[in-house]
Amino acid sequence: MEATLAEVKETFKSGKTRSVTWRKKQLRALIELIRENEDKLFKALHEDLGKHPTEAYRDEIGVVLKSTDYALSNVEKWAAPKKSPVPLFFFPAKGELLPEPLGVILIFSCWNFPISLALDPLIGAISAGNTVVLKPSDQAPACSSFLANTIPLYLDSKAIKVIEGGTEICERILQHKWEKIFFTGSQQIGRIVMSAAAKHLTPVTLELGGKCPTILDSLSSPSDLKVAVKRIVGSKWGPCSGQACIAIDYLLVEEKLAPTLIELLKKIIKTFYGEIPKESKSIARIVNRNHFERLKNLLKDPPVAASIVHGGSLDEDNLIIEPTILLDPPLDAAIMTEEIFGPLLPIITLRNIQESVEFINSRPKPLAIYAFTKNETLKRRILSETSSGSVTFNDVMIQYLCDTLPFGGVDQSGFGRYHGKYSFDTFSHEKAIMQGSFFPEIEPRYPPWDEFKMKFIRLAYRLDYFGLVLLLLGLKR
Repeated sequence: MEATLAEVKETFKSGKTRSVTWRKKQLRALIELIRENEDKLFKALHEDLGKHPTEAYRDEIGVVLKSTDYALSNVEKWAAPKKSPVPLFFFPAKGELLPEPLGVILIFSCWNFPISLALDPLIGAISAGNTVVLKPSDQAPACSSFLANTIPLYLDSKAIKVIEGGTEICERILQHKWEKIFFTGSQQIGRIVMSAAAKHLTPVTLELGGKCPTILDSLSSPSDLKVAVKRIVGSKWGPCSGQACIAIDYLLVEEKLAPTLIELLKKIIKTFYGEIPKESKSIARIVNRNHFERLKNLLKDPPVAASIVHGGSLDEDNLIIEPTILLDPPLDAAIMTEEIFGPLLPIITLRNIQESVEFINSRPKPLAIYAFTKNETLKRRILSETSSGSVTFNDVMIQYLCDTLPFGGVDQSGFGRYHGKYSFDTFSHEKAIMQGSFFPEIEPRYPPWDEFKMKFIRLAYRLDYFGLVLLLLGLKR
């Protein structure tokens, strides 16, 4: 490990990664890596998580190709110096902002999207001109092995390294000094990463999770309601069987809508995943036995078990839990206080949908809030009275795929942001440059300025325009 770190540090020191030509070459190589190894990626994702090829392409391969194409098209513009307006007071000086790479970056990726959550931040780090050490999750061993064996064949092996291993390796990695740590995972491990980074004053980006709520308003049109429920079903159980930080964690609806909603959910689940969803090839499995037991224990709580209105069947041999719907489980139960990260969907009923704002505010700030509504008043209240990493109206999870919007959390759901230009910014330092001039140079007058002149200077700083007047009066160097 020490040799690996020494090599990437030396590579960065050489200056080769600062070249836009080098950055573009690595991005093209990454596209080539993905396109030439699709079948291997499909196999690895199925082995680790049971992902269907369609799901694997949509949530992993396609995401990486899209992000890399976008970065490749824009990296030259992102890396170029940008003029910055300078107040007249500083005339004839000129201002400029120069993005520069931070240095050696450490990226920890997560197991639920083991390819896209490893390579998407890597795209930003490369675009910004850094060297990188990537630590894939050991809980997705097939994908981790693929990255470790394949990346050196395509990317600059002196600048981009992959280190595999479990907890012991992570602890060793965190003992070293990095210029930036990018972590995707749980809040518990995020605290450990941040604590280790603090010893070296290393900046961190933490992409964590949280209980993302969905508000379903009483839509007047039956077709709108059906579209909303289809999107809820597809996003709750489609991406990694609910094992996603931005997946719907619970649903808020008015009491009168709950019976209609449940029947629609059941019908669409059957349409999407068949009569026996746990036998469906299009739904991912739980990543390992520990996570399976955790979800199983959430359902074992008697009051929670009594709230199940659909599903609840578990296949312990194959680590599959069918889509499960719960109606008003106890709010103090673990299923409502911990992030679910699985195929369980609690529905919480309210007398009035406006109460959803107070309900969300009574809990930690979520990574995302979703709301299906045409009520402009409710939209304004959600935007002005709640805090979350993002808000999406009338759809679910699509904000993650938008390169022109930043992705990240707030408070306990994480901090820092990435995607598109925001990834470049995350792994860059924007250096401020002031270009001064030797002319004019006017000596200050002595004896010390009187009170009138001091008042004049204060006014000049306030109004800025009078900076030029000061210059002409000889009151400014």
